[in-house]
Amino acid sequence: MSIVFWRDKDMSAEVVVRPDGKITLPLLNEIQAAGLTPEQLRAKLVEAASVYVEDPTATVAVKEIHSRTVFITGNVPKPASYPLMGDMTVLQLISIAGGLQEYADAKNIVVIRRENGPPQYHKFNYKEVVKRQHPEQNIVLKPGDTVVVP
Repeated sequence: MSIVFWRDKDMSAEVVVRPDGKITLPLLNEIQAAGLTPEQLRAKLVEAASVYVEDPTATVAVKEIHSRTVFITGNVPKPASYPLMGDMTVLQLISIAGGLQEYADAKNIVVIRRENGPPQYHKFNYKEVVKRQHPEQNIVLKPGDTVVVP
């Protein structure tokens, strides 16, 4: 993300939110950024900068979002992590990964989801879904989901 302080280029910087959720800026050192909207972060930066600068004005521009990814592994041509842009279903992720390979077990695909506790396992039968049977298996993926194609 880009942090720009008007009339103070020394405090401005291109930053990346670290895994601990913080960013580092000149003079201000470490600032918690994860979980804040750009406007909330801007207000926090202005408050912190007011110790060093009279009437600071900051702009926060998000350039990339890396925390919203899903993973697919197993019998697909392109197993990898993929950015989650908007709503994406299991079938759409399989398509992005190049479809199922010849020996994939299309009936026993699993979505592994970790949310507040032990992992949840969601069954996905590719053959049923494409035949319009049990479309509820084609769930919308959430950040961090892993699709396993045996």
